[in-house]
Amino acid sequence: MKRIFFLLVLVSVVKVSAQKNIYENRRFDELTANHEVLAIVPFITNLDLEQEVPPMELKELAEKEGYAVQNALETYFSQRKKRKKFNVDFQNIEDTNAMLGQNGIDYNNLDIYTTKQLCEILKVDGIISGNLSLNILLSKGVPTEFSFLDYFSGNANYGRIGVKVSDGETGKLLWKYEKAITKKTGKNTTELIDRMMKLASRKFPYDKEKKRKKKS
Repeated sequence: MKRIFFLLVLVSVVKVSAQKNIYENRRFDELTANHEVLAIVPFITNLDLEQEVPPMELKELAEKEGYAVQNALETYFSQRKKRKKFNVDFQNIEDTNAMLGQNGIDYNNLDIYTTKQLCEILKVDGIISGNLSLNILLSKGVPTEFSFLDYFSGNANYGRIGVKVSDGETGKLLWKYEKAITKKTGKNTTELIDRMMKLASRKFPYDKEKKRKKKS
């Protein structure tokens, strides 16, 4: 009985924490009234690994992590889109990356372009982007053994991720969700994105269920 109570309290704390880390533009409905397609771009990644890694190799590893998050987000949205959970479509990331490449844009210079510029190039209504700070290579998997000592020593913290949605016409930030990455977040990039987005699903602004609740 005590174990069940503890789990219920833990779930409640996690949900409240997720809500505190979520921002939504008060003019969201107005700014997205005509949104039909969003593009997911690679995440800008900062790696602070314990082991010494040559600068060029570190740069390549960071790029791989950024593309891994882009891929994991596409997988998450595609699965839920099949169940008709969203009122927008998501551009295929292969098309996104191809169009970026055709315009001389890659991971290394992506962050110098504005949301408006990217949306014009990609012919979409909004951009899903973000930042990733890691002290491990998340795409290769993380240790998942549970230990309270790790939490006190800080060894359970692997970094932080921020996901944001921006409007193509105005460039304004529409929605943002930030979350710490720990042993309990998921054992790899796909699991991390799946778990964190499920926690935020009721707050994701393009969710059809959320829209219905607003109208009622």
